[in-house]
Amino acid sequence: MKKNTYNMIVSPDFDKCRIDKFLQSKLKEFSRTRLQSLIRDGQVKLNNSPIIDSSKKIKKDDEIKINFPEPKETHIEPNNIPLDVLYNDDDLIVINKSPGIVVHPGAGNYKETIVNALLFKYKNNLSSIGGKLRPGIVHRIDKDTSGVIVVAKNDKAHINLSEQFSEHSIGRVYEALVWGSLKPQSGKINEKIARSYKNRQLMTVTKEKGKNAITNYKTIKIFQNTNLPKISFVECRLETGRTHQIRVHMNYKGNPILGDKFYGRSKKKFKKIDKKIENEINSFNRQALHAKSLEFLHPKTKKKIFFEARRPKDFDDLIKSLKKASL
Repeated sequence: MKKNTYNMIVSPDFDKCRIDKFLQSKLKEFSRTRLQSLIRDGQVKLNNSPIIDSSKKIKKDDEIKINFPEPKETHIEPNNIPLDVLYNDDDLIVINKSPGIVVHPGAGNYKETIVNALLFKYKNNLSSIGGKLRPGIVHRIDKDTSGVIVVAKNDKAHINLSEQFSEHSIGRVYEALVWGSLKPQSGKINEKIARSYKNRQLMTVTKEKGKNAITNYKTIKIFQNTNLPKISFVECRLETGRTHQIRVHMNYKGNPILGDKFYGRSKKKFKKIDKKIENEINSFNRQALHAKSLEFLHPKTKKKIFFEARRPKDFDDLIKSLKKASL
């Protein structure tokens, strides 16, 4: 079985850090459990010596070598699901993901995912780092969020892109419709995010233990008149990329995303509203969130590249209706 080996040098900010935590910070698409398994299997060397202790503390300038075994034959079936491909070369694929489809297989869904579509279109020409369930997957967006994602076609590109995500050097811009008007209308939300104690599937803002999360936002347009509740069209620029970050931060501000079933109410009753627009708002059966653009350095050429994904029709139609209703 062939192996792909990659080297990392420990930077000063990870001095005295656990090796599994260091690897997780650099390879965010892996769970710590998976990384610990790589360590136990002897796939990780610290200064050329194999280690089996995931809690081993590392030092500044330590050299870490990681061997990624090529995956065994995958059991995930290719599926001819249409993909909106924005860009494709020998190293990466950029896709405009439709709402309603998950990025990779998981419990209860092993056929209708972006990975199944990628396997059909690109066969085994995808990076192996994510294992058989996540070939090529460098990052992900929620099932009901639309927009741009990047996929790696080889392990070297995957490592490079993962490091850019880890260093927060990738430009990520989202568009959203939120309830009410943000105060101030433009600003920065710098609030830690952690898993909710009440529901481990959800995230919440926390003042205690949590991961740093920073969302810069700007109000583009406020829709409102006597027959329309106040709804804002906002642009969010991420400095970090935590799970459900924008959804959690907007809800924390008191301006949950329209249609969000988990962070804020998905349906509302209004005292005074045009019935047609009320039906359109309440029939928008997902969070009104779109990953508008990605900007990053190409892993091979090192040149900055930029991709923008058009909004899906349902999102665009709702914005048009809100504009018309607010005239």
